Amino acid sequence: MLAVAGPIAVTDPLSILWTGPSILLASMLIAWGAESAQFFMAQGFALVILAWMQTLPEFALEADLAWHQRTELLIANLTGAIRLLTGIGWPLIYATAAVSHRARYRKPLKEVSVSKQQSVQVVGVLFCLLYVAVISIKGSLNLLDAALLICIYGMYIWTIRQLPAEESESVEELGAIPRGIVAARRPVRIASIALLFLAGGGLIFFAIDPFIGSLFALASALGMSQFIFIQWIAPLVSEFPEQVSAFYWARSIDRASLALMNMVSSNITQWTLLAALLPVVLSLSRHAPSTILFDYQQNVEILMTLGQSLLGALFLISMRLAWWEAAILFVLWAVQIAFSVAAPSDGFPGYVGSHINQWTIYAYFACAAFATLRLVLERRKPQAIADFAQIWKDHVR
Repeated sequence: MLAVAGPIAVTDPLSILWTGPSILLASMLIAWGAESAQFFMAQGFALVILAWMQTLPEFALEADLAWHQRTELLIANLTGAIRLLTGIGWPLIYATAAVSHRARYRKPLKEVSVSKQQSVQVVGVLFCLLYVAVISIKGSLNLLDAALLICIYGMYIWTIRQLPAEESESVEELGAIPRGIVAARRPVRIASIALLFLAGGGLIFFAIDPFIGSLFALASALGMSQFIFIQWIAPLVSEFPEQVSAFYWARSIDRASLALMNMVSSNITQWTLLAALLPVVLSLSRHAPSTILFDYQQNVEILMTLGQSLLGALFLISMRLAWWEAAILFVLWAVQIAFSVAAPSDGFPGYVGSHINQWTIYAYFACAAFATLRLVLERRKPQAIADFAQIWKDHVR
């Protein structure tokens, strides 16, 4: 029988100087291995595998928190990672492509267009959000929810696997290390990819517990909440390689949609598999089926993240991300985080800080309602839905 989980040891705040780089290095190793491996797969399925591998550090962190039964922190990393990807990742992909576009063509880039096959990712994230809304309404996450989320992810994978192969990424578009691995002989290539995954996984295994302990210690030293540190600092480290890969693709302009869909695939993975992991590991730790009951703060964070993901999906339902849509996502994310992590104060700043989360939720859902109204007034089927229906008819049904 598994041993009963003890508390996470709070370490010296300075240990972040080695635990943070260790997690970052592990993320880089896994990202290089995933980028090398995905070169030999169909593009849609490769994005799924790449997104799954790139979120492994987040899986490890959430599993560690769940194993130690820190239920009050389980939602922190999940919501922070998703909001970080959508609030800063999507806009920076547009900004990177826009800078490259202006340098090449001497004119502004109005939008990043998405290919027809990538409608599967857009519809996939909308489908995930339907059940996330159910979880938010009932205020809990249990093993039945986990099973249904895994089924949703399985349906998404099955649909992706039915699609015909698209033009794959060229070797020249890979980074230096993945490019060297891809160009190597088959035995060397297989061994290199396996070694990268094993080394990255080993680093995560040994560093994740002291990494979380160092975050706790640093939060205490700075007088900040552990929730904020787990929500923002942890995913900032673990998702750095994913951001680098996405921005590298976005520089080529033509690959900007691939970078965007990589992050959408990560969102689907996090809303399904990562969320499903939490009650499973918690139940194993307690040796009994367990339910995660959300407190007020967790409910607010889930609702805010749901609103942001819904707004992003509604923006993409036209199969492009316009400059003003990217700007809205960034401004709402930046304003909320600026006031929520600031030290408590009196007067107007303190009033705004205590209400910013509720106002941000209202803003996300108001913008989502406006985007929906635009679709209704246009009196035509959203492009992503139309493209997905055609793909389903031609390749899935």
